[in-house]
Amino acid sequence: MSDLYPLLLIPEFHERVWGSRDLSAFYPSHRVGSEPIGEVWLTGEGCRVGNGPLQGRTLAEVVEQFGPAFYGTLAPQCRFPLLMKIIFPNDKLSVQVHPDDEIAQQTGLPCGKTECWYVLSSAPNATVALGLRPGTTSDQVRVAIRENKLEELLNWVPVKPGDMIYVDAGTVHAIGPGCILLETQQNSDTTYRLYDYGRPRELHVDRGLQAMKEVTRAGKVRSRGGNGRVVLISSPCFEVDKMLLKDPKTANTGAGTEQTSPHCIVGLRGCGLIECEGASAVSVGRGEAVVIPASTGEYRIRPQWEFECVRAMVPGSAVAEPQTELVAINAS
Repeated sequence: MSDLYPLLLIPEFHERVWGSRDLSAFYPSHRVGSEPIGEVWLTGEGCRVGNGPLQGRTLAEVVEQFGPAFYGTLAPQCRFPLLMKIIFPNDKLSVQVHPDDEIAQQTGLPCGKTECWYVLSSAPNATVALGLRPGTTSDQVRVAIRENKLEELLNWVPVKPGDMIYVDAGTVHAIGPGCILLETQQNSDTTYRLYDYGRPRELHVDRGLQAMKEVTRAGKVRSRGGNGRVVLISSPCFEVDKMLLKDPKTANTGAGTEQTSPHCIVGLRGCGLIECEGASAVSVGRGEAVVIPASTGEYRIRPQWEFECVRAMVPGSAVAEPQTELVAINAS
């Protein structure tokens, strides 16, 4: 087996006050402790390797040891570029905003946080909040926070399974209960909480208003593709596709060029084997993630018997912001 090989990562379960005690849709054997689980991190820097000679090492330790061979030439700031997680909201998440790269770097952070949400399941009335209603100003936001009326200034958007939602940095946003989301984001955990429905948690109003943009590109993305592969979103920070495989599929972390990115594969249904030359095959199932090192080159995904998965990577060329649609309903 070569020094680097496809890494099966062990998920990290993060407690959140708004989280769920029922993770059975993806983790039926996981027992929730005293606090509900809100986020399951799949490619976090603290996630540990579950297979091969690097078993037990954290993703951060692998990055430090192998550098660009692992995280690729396309990764900004010489670090692992993408954080993927599954979100299990049982209550509304706080109304929050993330800084863009420029504002983040002004405060010593490596990068901002643009993200996207792929809706895995949802109740009929599930909604998310994306951005401010047209014409809303930062002064109005500050007053609404003080008067506990911020929800009334947000665009509440209904969601259904299969929706892909783009949330660029600077977008004021929130997630409502009744849905399960697969989030792909820049590798940052910087969140400025503007409003929290009276829950006794710290707010970051001044920093949040500095990071907030009154108009953003947030909205639903129209997917495209066929032949078992659908491009869910293509953006400057990440490309995310979904595959339903009944036969083996060959892919490449460099697509024949010197520009390389790790590929993150998350199982949604069924089971698949990840194979590449010089390494033992690794199995990935529902709710699990495998990272293909950027230097791998060609690899195969072999379904057992059928495998549905999502794959995320850094785009290999300059990509425009995605085209989005935003149709809001009245604030809930």
